[in-house]
Formats: sequence, structure tokens, C-alpha cells
Amino acid sequence: MSVKENIRSNKFFHFVAISNVYDLFWILSFTILTALAAQITIPVKPVPFTLQTMMVVVSGVFLGAKKGAYSQIIYLLLGCLGLPVFAQIPDNAIGIMRLFGPTGGYLLAFPIGAFLTGLLADKMKNYFGIVLSMFIGESIILLIGSSFLGAFYLKDMKEALISGAVVFLIWAIVKSFIGASIYFGISKSNTKK
Repeated sequence: MSVKENIRSNKFFHFVAISNVYDLFWILSFTILTALAAQITIPVKPVPFTLQTMMVVVSGVFLGAKKGAYSQIIYLLLGCLGLPVFAQIPDNAIGIMRLFGPTGGYLLAFPIGAFLTGLLADKMKNYFGIVLSMFIGESIILLIGSSFLGAFYLKDMKEALISGAVVFLIWAIVKSFIGASIYFGISKSNTKK
């Protein structure tokens, strides 16, 4: 029996191949959902209001820490290649240059936010635990993003924290509750089947 035939007949390798396709499907699904959420934008300067951070933390809860982070890394790669997946904001660069603009720190924090949210959600399975893990993930994105905004764009950390984090905190709470409701709504509907 050749190596190729042995691999095909081995049930373990067959399962691994199927599970990798399954995982890849869900990772790419959350990449696409993040791109779609980025298009729901209220263009405010220097940083717009979008729904993409909600999808970032939802990806961490649904996929887990590593796979959630992978979905966001792929999202960043697609955006850096010039695909229109980032929020469409007037006067903003396209492709990799977006990472050097006012929203660059937020974008770079997406994999970290998804990873941290997935890690925390794995330990806290109840509703408020999931809300808290999502809020912490959102807060990390805001903190990293506003720090980047202050250091490289506004040159004023106090102004960056106010205009890049504090104004988004109430929305981070709202998005965390909405994200947790989505998670539990889908989880309950899957357990009833």
C-alpha cells in the first residue's frame, strides 16, 4: 500500500482533513462578517463608529481564542492587499497604508481582542461572563487603538483617549450585550435541534 492510499484509508487523517475544512469555513465566515460589519459606518473623525469590533469579539466567543484571532489576521491581510474590507471612510488610505492612519491601532488590535475574548469566554460560560469577556475584548481594542492614535496621529494622549476610547465605551457596552445575545440565541437554537 502506498503512502497516499494509507493516508486516504486512515480514519484519523480523514477526520483531520474534514475538521480543517470545517474550521476554515468558520474562520473565513467570521472574516467576511467582520468585513460586512465594517461597512456599517458612521463617519466621525478621527475614528468612525462601526460594528466591526462587535464581530471581532463575537468571533472570539464563537471560534475560541486561536481561531478567532486567525479570522481577524485574515481580515487584516485582505485589507492590506487592498480589498475593500476596511470601513469606507472619506480621506482615508487604502490597503496596507490604512494601518498607518488614525484607525491603524484599532485594526492591529483586532486579533488580540478576538484572542483575549475567546480565552476569557472559555472560562466564563454564563451570560454575564460572556458579556464581560466581550467588553474586555472591546476595551483592549479601544485602549490599543487610542494609544496608537495618540502616539502617531494626534500627538496628545489625553485627547486620543477621549476621542478614541471614552466616546466609544457606552457603545462597547451595548455591542457586548448585543454580541452575547447573538451568541446565546444561536447556541440555544443549535441545542434544540
